[in-house]
Amino acid sequence: MLPRMASVSRFGFALRVPRESLRNVILGAARQERHASSSESALKKTELFEFHQQQGGKMVEFAGWSMPVQYKDSHINSHMHTRQHCSIFDVSHMLQTKFHGKDRVKFIESLIVGDVAELKDNQGTLSLFTNERGGIKDDLIVTKTDQGYLYAKLKEFKAAGHDVDMEYLDESLIALQGPSMAQVLQPGLSDDLSKLTFMTSTLTSVFGIQGCRVTRCGYTGEDGVEISVPRSGVVALVERLLANSEVRLAGLGARDSLRLEAGLCLYGNDIDETTTPVEATLVWTIGKRRRQTKDFPGADIIVPQIKAKTQKKRVGLVSTGPPVRQHTPILSPEGKKIGEVTSGCPSPCLKQNVAMGYVEAGFSKVGTPLQVEVRKKTVNAVVSKMPFVPTNYYTGQ
Repeated sequence: MLPRMASVSRFGFALRVPRESLRNVILGAARQERHASSSESALKKTELFEFHQQQGGKMVEFAGWSMPVQYKDSHINSHMHTRQHCSIFDVSHMLQTKFHGKDRVKFIESLIVGDVAELKDNQGTLSLFTNERGGIKDDLIVTKTDQGYLYAKLKEFKAAGHDVDMEYLDESLIALQGPSMAQVLQPGLSDDLSKLTFMTSTLTSVFGIQGCRVTRCGYTGEDGVEISVPRSGVVALVERLLANSEVRLAGLGARDSLRLEAGLCLYGNDIDETTTPVEATLVWTIGKRRRQTKDFPGADIIVPQIKAKTQKKRVGLVSTGPPVRQHTPILSPEGKKIGEVTSGCPSPCLKQNVAMGYVEAGFSKVGTPLQVEVRKKTVNAVVSKMPFVPTNYYTGQ
């Protein structure tokens, strides 16, 4: 889920790159999701765990963590409240990471497709880890396995004489998402939110809680922020925000349907090591300079695909009838299997089913009529432009 750092973002992941010359100042921060084995006897809990229970949160296992899937309100009401007002999401299961050292940018760029060196102070970028085969290792929401990958690569990089170190931050992370976010948050900030545009961040106090990093980003398609806050202050901050009638709590259920309406990928569903950024229609994550230097993993496979045609492509689908879920077969008009759904749900905003999946490239044009096989019955579908619901990211214009 692209974006999963002192600066944070969800579609995956944002890197923030202040350019201060001191070696102990952060140039990049990797937002990483701490995946734990489902076989663990005890699920991990965020600092808000007891608060979620007190508020009627229905707790479920999610990537080794106990997280709220919804509260007393229905999933649909929670979804629509976020679209019309704003909601708080606990995303503290995301591990926040800092990189130090004069070679920190060089190290990060040796692993991802993004152009970190050209970022301005407190500016972020969404990016992808790729493997040598061109597959997407992660959307920089690093899993437990990828932490090992990072450590191994870090060790290799340092052994070659480079200066870089990695530090994990033990802080909470909440997302405040929705059109009334600025109205709710501005009274608690000394900073002017109108100057904080999408994918930029600031280190500030929030309603008197010091040491918070506010990043304008999110995973819903709405205007919003993610707030990295000291664990000791997160309950007080959430209670302060909920004192405003515009704000409600939201869980994993609403988070998933909101991100799907916004056409955002979930790692492990819509992107993985068998898909390249080009196949996933994520070419925009590959920096122009990086396309020329070809110095990221899998570049020899990925860069040529930008101009050539790939065999498969991620598309959006709209259908009526029964809900379309992950692994639903996608069929040509003649009934031949040409792909598979990777994410799907009924859209609360559109009142119809939306999905994304991969199809043979010849069937990827918007408007192409297709079929999906639901419960052994075929249902008409059409390739749709994404996002399904217009996004409302704040760009300052």
